[in-house]
Amino acid sequence: MKIVFMGTPDYAAVALQALIEAGHEITAVVTQPDKPKGRSSELVPPPVKACAMEHGIPVMQPKRIKRPEAIEELRGFPAEAYVVAAFGQILSREILDIPPFGSLNIHASLLPKYRGASPIQHVIIDGEERTGITIMQMDAGIDTGDILYQKEIGISAEDNYETLHDKLAALGGEAIVEALSLLEQGKLKAVKQDDALSCYAPLIGKEMGEIDFSRDAMAIDRLIRGMTPWPSAFTSYKGKQLKIWRAEPAVAENVFGRTPGEILGTDKDSVTVAAGQGALRIRELQLAGKKRMTAHDFLLGVRMRPGEVLGEE
Repeated sequence: MKIVFMGTPDYAAVALQALIEAGHEITAVVTQPDKPKGRSSELVPPPVKACAMEHGIPVMQPKRIKRPEAIEELRGFPAEAYVVAAFGQILSREILDIPPFGSLNIHASLLPKYRGASPIQHVIIDGEERTGITIMQMDAGIDTGDILYQKEIGISAEDNYETLHDKLAALGGEAIVEALSLLEQGKLKAVKQDDALSCYAPLIGKEMGEIDFSRDAMAIDRLIRGMTPWPSAFTSYKGKQLKIWRAEPAVAENVFGRTPGEILGTDKDSVTVAAGQGALRIRELQLAGKKRMTAHDFLLGVRMRPGEVLGEE
């Protein structure tokens, strides 16, 4: 099938590679403009552009895809379908309707749940046990189009944003290849979303990573995993920001009556902290100005004492 692919980050590049390997003809790639990176501010291409260039595929990088000149350029690339994955710009109805098979989106949740920009983080934070990929027929709304195809996976107690992202990126590549095959055979049936079952996954911001130790330990663990590696979950210790990279709920006999965030004790591999319910065993952390390290290495340089409270001003 002739396809114009629209996407920007690694998540989208995995799907683009899967389409290429499946033998689809990618007539063009549309992605965001290169961005400056590091102290030198050298312009760096997005992962989707890098993938396209490796395969000699023409690349469009419009600042605004809805401008008339961008739409006119887009029309110059033959396509039976547009495939969209984390592109980063809203497509107009005029664009969506150009190809005969319409525009298909690779969304990283089981719609109608978790519409929006950050579904992967939110399914972890909310304690969902399963998630997946939805191939959706795009319309003018935000992730409201008809469902064409879905694939599910489980969420493990060890999954964080990074690991689940990578699993869903691979699953998205599989799902779009399978969905396009069924679409060509006329075997896909569009199913309208039930708006009553929907929920929204708003864009994750850095401030959302602040740990509230009055919550139960399981909820804090999910927040940490949902925020790792970006933007990270954090608290403070002796007036300095303390990022928590890895932790787990723990059973602690001496937690009753303790202040949430109070250090209950340390051992060679962890720091145990009281939560509103239960306790949290911290395994990996990072104090401001220091590198990320295991609790073992951290405690060699920082002596945390029982009774000290994380998050105190």
